Parts: sequence; C-alpha cells; structure tokens
Amino acid sequence: MFATPEEAEQAFYEALEQADTARLMQIWADDEEIICIHPGGLRAVGHTAVHDSWQQTLAAGPLHIRPLRPQIMQSMMCSVHTLVEQVSVRTRGGTQYAHCYATNIYHKGPTGWRMVVHHASPAPADAGVLDLHDVPDRLH
Repeated sequence: MFATPEEAEQAFYEALEQADTARLMQIWADDEEIICIHPGGLRAVGHTAVHDSWQQTLAAGPLHIRPLRPQIMQSMMCSVHTLVEQVSVRTRGGTQYAHCYATNIYHKGPTGWRMVVHHASPAPADAGVLDLHDVPDRLH
C-alpha cells in the first residue's frame, strides 16, 4: 500500500486533516500489537482500541496538525520517526497553536510500510521555537 514510510506518514496526517477514521485505520498494520497513545491519554492496544480512540478523538472534527522537523532512523524493515506536531485550534479569538512531540513507528510487511505505534505527548510551551531552530546541520 505504501512504498515508503514517508508515504504512510503523509497519509496519516492527511487522514487526520479529513477526520477520516476509515482511511486512518488503513495506515495501521494488521497486527493486533499496534499501539496508540494520545497526549494525556491511556495506551490503546490492538485494532479495536486504536480505532475507538481515533473515532472518539475525531468526533469533534478534523485535526489540523502540521508535522515538523522529523528525525528518522530507518532500517530495512523498521522506520522510527520523531517529530514536532504543530496543532492548530480555531477559536473565537483566532487560531491558537500548541506543540506535541510524536513518535511514529512503521514496519515493512507484505503490503508495504504500515504504522505500528503512534505516541504523542504535550511539548513544553517553547518547544516550537527550540525544536525548530536548535537542530544541528551536521553530525560530528
């Protein structure tokens, strides 16, 4: 289904933007060991629990999340992405922004790259400034 983990990740954030739970679950691996942890939430393990957690989260409508500054560690069969999620919320007073740290893990299987773990947690208030500008350009 997804030739690269980056394609799977793009589809993941697009499904959130569209509040499309069915499409979102197509990105997840077929294994029952999948895990999802929402910011401040309990650990959801298995397809039913992960599906229910996303259905509840998306019941209020689309999530406007901009994935930023991914750090990727990849092997032949596994890809671990850590990134900053910029979450925008529209309020009467205008658009407000919050940041989360997220770890997305993808495994390569017979149907291509699929998500097996999504873990997001609230980031400190200044994370957007620090994490968007305090990343080395080269390794020593």
